[in-house]
Amino acid sequence: MNYHFGQVSIDKPKIGYTGNCGNISSAVGPYAIDEGLVKAEEPITRVRIYQTNTKKLIIAEVPTEKGYYNEEGDYAIDGVPGTGGKVTLHFVDPGGSVTGKLLPTGNVKDVIEIPGMGQVTVSIVDAANPVVFVRARDLGLKGTEIDEIDASAEIRQKLESIRGRVAVMMGLASSPQEASEISQDVPKMVFVSEPQDYKSVTGRIVRKGEINITARAMSMGTLHKAIQLTGAICTAGAAKIEGTILHSLLDKNHAGAREIRIGHPGGIIPVGAEVNKKGNSFEFMEAVVGRTARRLMEGYVYVPEKYFH
Repeated sequence: MNYHFGQVSIDKPKIGYTGNCGNISSAVGPYAIDEGLVKAEEPITRVRIYQTNTKKLIIAEVPTEKGYYNEEGDYAIDGVPGTGGKVTLHFVDPGGSVTGKLLPTGNVKDVIEIPGMGQVTVSIVDAANPVVFVRARDLGLKGTEIDEIDASAEIRQKLESIRGRVAVMMGLASSPQEASEISQDVPKMVFVSEPQDYKSVTGRIVRKGEINITARAMSMGTLHKAIQLTGAICTAGAAKIEGTILHSLLDKNHAGAREIRIGHPGGIIPVGAEVNKKGNSFEFMEAVVGRTARRLMEGYVYVPEKYFH
């Protein structure tokens, strides 16, 4: 089945169709089963999803009972209330989702010039969605900040300046200013640091021994209180690419592990990532994540016929 996604701007009458949403992707399989678009097979139904924005394949393994998605279960996700039936998503060959290249510039690291900041080192990776990564310390941050980000217009402007510059480098906008207007959804912006102890938004203390990397992601100009699923996939993949700023933050004992555990404001998200090195290039084979989904509402919107002419 096909799935097309639109990202609605928070403060502008715009919808972005460039990238995908990983969390919305988790609902596509259950919806397809419940609506009879895919034949249910108990106890697990595999739904093959063609993501039309990124032209990538997602395979959803959906728990099924009596012909429908079984949303009851004990799978818990940090930052999401309650538990539910585990939907396992396999993002097949997620590299080059928007630009066609896992490393859009061909480099594992780039040094860019930002007005008022000087030179900043970034890693630009395109997997599930394109993301620009920067070290927290290069922004004058520790990397565990949460409330401080939304409280500081200066920090947000620094992050947006970097994101806008990279959007131009990727060909998504003609200027950083235009990127803020027409390409708010991609690239995503994530600043990272080594594993650290911190308090999550739920009050839980996340210990550095529980995670492999600490990450804070921006979403449409504000701090994401967790991390976008596509952003987490790209973060895990980038951490597996030798030479990126993320790979240098990993403990050597975890550099070769399949699962990367990312510490975000809401807690921890584990992402399975398989990245192969071929000569001087890298190939992101697959990312695997667990999610939950629940139908929230159904309804009809009535639009006058005159508006269709």
